[in-house]
Amino acid sequence: MYALVDCNNFYASCERVFQPEFNGKPVVVLSNNDGCIISRSDEAKALGVPMAAPEFKIRDMLKEHNIKVFSSNYALYGDLSQRVMCILEQFTPNIEIYSIDEAFLNFDGIDIPNYQEYGLQMKKRILKWVSIPVCVGFAPTKALSKIANKIARKFPEKTKGVYAIDSEEKRIKALQWTKIEDVWGIGYRMKRKMKARNINTALDFIDPKHESWIKSQMGVTGLRLKSELEGKSVLGLEEDKETKKSIAITRSFPKKISDFDGLRERVSTFASVCAEKLYLQKSCCYTITVMLGTMEHKTPSNKMYYHYSVTLPFASNSALTISNTAVKIAERLYEENKGILFKKAGVIVSQLIKQNQKQFHLFEDENPKYLALTEAIQGINSKLGDRKVRLGPQDEKTWNMKQEKLSPKYTTRFDQILKVKCQ
Repeated sequence: MYALVDCNNFYASCERVFQPEFNGKPVVVLSNNDGCIISRSDEAKALGVPMAAPEFKIRDMLKEHNIKVFSSNYALYGDLSQRVMCILEQFTPNIEIYSIDEAFLNFDGIDIPNYQEYGLQMKKRILKWVSIPVCVGFAPTKALSKIANKIARKFPEKTKGVYAIDSEEKRIKALQWTKIEDVWGIGYRMKRKMKARNINTALDFIDPKHESWIKSQMGVTGLRLKSELEGKSVLGLEEDKETKKSIAITRSFPKKISDFDGLRERVSTFASVCAEKLYLQKSCCYTITVMLGTMEHKTPSNKMYYHYSVTLPFASNSALTISNTAVKIAERLYEENKGILFKKAGVIVSQLIKQNQKQFHLFEDENPKYLALTEAIQGINSKLGDRKVRLGPQDEKTWNMKQEKLSPKYTTRFDQILKVKCQ
């Protein structure tokens, strides 16, 4: 049996943990640089606030309904997410963290007489210890647990936020209720194709007459999804999800940048963060890509992206090597496109290998001192936090973003910890 535990309106819920005066009131959270709506409370959804809407387009609406607006506080969200996942590990050791606010749990070998009661225990403990509301969906497969979670979320009064597809009758009813666009893995383009073929629900999807068509359109992935919806588990938990195939750090700037010094600082910072992530997952990269972009919200057709890649002769996770290479690429792009006002930059590292699989070269290899320096920098930063040790080109702020409505980092900064007056 699987379970999908999903935090409700996670970013908005995190903001309410330390500011309970906003419970029951409309709340939204903005993306990087206070750009678009990325999280809405149920009250904001009821008022018609659209997801992913640019803030400047609905600013009057936000003021009219007195909707509280927050900038993204990723330090707070990440810490609370980790606390939620640690609680879930108390119910089963078999857990796959699917995203910052979702996790799959597997209960094979665990005797659970009543899944409804067990889910309510999980929900109650998370709410009591972290103050984050969650919904829990149980089912024999991962795909069905996604549907069970949606039912729990859609009908909170009947389900109390927990629903188990534990019988054939419940499975058929759930598939009949689920629209095809709400099935896990069905995107916008595939939805259009399926509706043209009169596949409107998940139950239509598993009809045997569509099997050959699904195979031709979706391949093995589609057949696996069909088996999952039929109650046959073919997708297990991913054990090594932390090891990524590539790492990308991209951010837009608060203001447009035309000088190379400004670009160099941002590119060097993004490259250093990529190197840090490589080090933490014990990986090295061969290829480094730098992207520079112009972004005009009013004229999307004028958006332009410039990028270039370099493959190193050796694998590396050193901030010095990756930053120096990225800066050289950025300088080349800048010289080729002088006079352009850049609004976004990004660094992508790819062709990753495990650190213990790194091969050394006889004639051209990385400076051996860089490895010791990297370990020293990571050791100091892990103790002091906030990336206290930085490379020369970097600014004090890792994320130089517009965050005019940022809440305090209540759980990760001692100087911003919540103060309570006792009387």
